[in-house]
Amino acid sequence: MKLIVGLGNPGEAYAHTRHNLGFLVADEFARKCHAAFSARKFGAEIAEVSSGRERVLIMKPQTYMNQSGEVVGAAMRFFKLDPSNLIVAHDDLELDAFRVQLKIGGGHGGHNGIRSINALLGDPNYVRVRIGVGRPPPLMDPVDYVLGRFAAAQEQEVAACVVRAVEAARLVVDLGAVKAMNQFNRRKAREEA
Repeated sequence: MKLIVGLGNPGEAYAHTRHNLGFLVADEFARKCHAAFSARKFGAEIAEVSSGRERVLIMKPQTYMNQSGEVVGAAMRFFKLDPSNLIVAHDDLELDAFRVQLKIGGGHGGHNGIRSINALLGDPNYVRVRIGVGRPPPLMDPVDYVLGRFAAAQEQEVAACVVRAVEAARLVVDLGAVKAMNQFNRRKAREEA
């Protein structure tokens, strides 16, 4: 079993912000698998799908970002999963806007959701689908930036970026973390060159 967690904040006020890109990835993954978020457990909305022979749970924590680890930790304990079964999709200030990259392990990079998950799991060695939002303009607080909305002119780029992030997550499910990371990151590097 794989657990895909899209990070975001609940509520309409946050629905289309940079910080909720993880929710968009979770929604799109479920949509492509013709699944709906029909269950609520562990403080999260949950959809269940199959990818090949792999059972996949897609979660959108309904706590605020800095408490995401409580939800993820509860699900991991219940299903007796280790970090190698976890895939977390999240926004990332350190990547150029709309760039998607797979990563295994590492620090939280200032992301409160990743910080919470790392603290609750005690092991940062899970897959991250990093979705770039770029750096905020000079003198702008990073919190205000990630809680801000994309410009209307960026909607197509946001949608394409979410599709790439879903593709990355699906590769992890189908190929395993290392093969997926090598294949996805190399191909994206070639396309961006």
